[in-house]
This record gives sequence, structure tokens and C-alpha cells, in this order.
Amino acid sequence: MNRLPASMIRGSLILLCLLLAAACGTSSSARERQQAMDRWEVLVRWNQFDNLIDFIHPDYLAENPVTNLDIDRLNQFRVTEYRVRQVLVSPDSDEIERLARIRLYHVHSGRERVVDYREIWRLDDDLGVWLLHSGLPDPRRNQDRR
Repeated sequence: MNRLPASMIRGSLILLCLLLAAACGTSSSARERQQAMDRWEVLVRWNQFDNLIDFIHPDYLAENPVTNLDIDRLNQFRVTEYRVRQVLVSPDSDEIERLARIRLYHVHSGRERVVDYREIWRLDDDLGVWLLHSGLPDPRRNQDRR
């Protein structure tokens, strides 16, 4: 039986440890991105719809303003589930697309609505933060579920 020299085994283990350490480490941009997405998710789960506007990029808001009617429409619902179903990362990691499923309970009718919601996150170099380039969830998009 052939044996590998101890120095070769040690070298391989050191290389493996370095590769694992590099893979586990995250850049500050990745941490900031995850923190922004986590804060967004918490606000959605706790029905803090007014505060969601702060996460939307100003250029997107200029072209797609959020009206009081949009907020009032969302305030008729209580979020019962927010589940990220798919995450797509651009090759240069400066854009993230997340597909989420949101279950909403309509407080007036007592019916549940399921909304498939697409988030587009981009790093704003000027502001140094991750912001959404998509609007608020729209409860009118998908059909009611019982």
C-alpha cells in the first residue's frame, strides 16, 4: 500500500483550511446586503408598510411613486408568512433578485391572499447601501386562497 508523505498531507490540510476560511469569510458589502434584506423582511412580517419606502431607491421612487392608496391597501392585510423561495445573484454580485411568497390575511374579509413578490436589490455606490429597485408588494397580483 502506497502512503503519502506526512508533509504532503499537512500541506493539503493547510490549503484546505485556507480555502474553507476564505469561503466562510464574507465581505462587508455582503454583510450589509444581508442586513438590509433582513431588516426589509422584518418590516414586512410586522406589517410596517410605511417604513418599507425607506428601502426603495430614490430614482425608482421618482419614476414609480408610492401613493397613500398603496399603503392603505397594504394596511388592510396582516402578513402571516414571508418566505424567500429563490435568490439569483448577478455575476458581479452587484444585483440580487429574490423571489418571495407572502401570505396575507385580509382583516375585513377574513380571507388569505398569496402574493409572489419579486425584489431587485442593487448596491448604490454613491450612497453606499443596498436598495430595492422594485416597488412594494401588491396584494392585487395573485388570486385569493381559502
